[in-house]
Amino acid sequence: MSNARHVTNVALGFVILLGVWQAIVIIGQYESALFPSPLKVGAGLMQMIQDGSIFVHLRVSVGRFLVGYLLAVTSAIVFGLILGRISALWGIIDPIAQVIRPISPIAWSPFIVLWFGIGDMPAIVVIFIAAFFPVLMTTVSAVKKVDETYLKVAQNFELNQLDLIRKIIFPAAFPTIANGLHIAVGTAWIFLVSGEMVGTQSGLGYLIIDSRNSMRLDLVMAGIVVIGLAGLALDKAVGQLEKRINRVWGRAEH
Repeated sequence: MSNARHVTNVALGFVILLGVWQAIVIIGQYESALFPSPLKVGAGLMQMIQDGSIFVHLRVSVGRFLVGYLLAVTSAIVFGLILGRISALWGIIDPIAQVIRPISPIAWSPFIVLWFGIGDMPAIVVIFIAAFFPVLMTTVSAVKKVDETYLKVAQNFELNQLDLIRKIIFPAAFPTIANGLHIAVGTAWIFLVSGEMVGTQSGLGYLIIDSRNSMRLDLVMAGIVVIGLAGLALDKAVGQLEKRINRVWGRAEH
């Protein structure tokens, strides 16, 4: 699909979404204080753009996200590559991970705030927890599914374990690991906003809570729109990074 066609489809999708949104407001005869229209939300967003507040909150949220996400991804891939190679150790760790993984990071928030106080750290820890397990599980699974032929070739070349992981296993497992990276972006971004609703005084999550307390639902909806667009941009950024790495390894799609 050409870039022009893709842009057209994206624009059409947003037009349909705005049309449905406006239709719901009109048909439901909602007051703007209860369910603001797209124009009302657009005006509120423009107000925050003009005073610069939206950029402050966005910058803070993205900064927290990048710190927590990169720490989680790096540690999860390292542990996943090791645990995927040591089946006996993974047999012990797997049940523990399966018990902890389904627990919402927000459930830990009372302890996180007690241990780390208020500010950036609680949100970063929430992001770390949300992003760590999807990447860990996909990395371990990917390592276990590496073609035995690759391992036999590496054995013939007498590669040590570090070179085996770096030159053979990680490149072979990366397409599957990339799926975990995409999943982690979505879950981490969702829980970032939730994490910013407790223990912080800035960020997009705080913006929504503060606007709700001020009964400015137009700003609440504006914050939601910005969260969605920022999440889309982050997912696309991970996709571009994936393509770049695949291009380096000669796997780029043509």
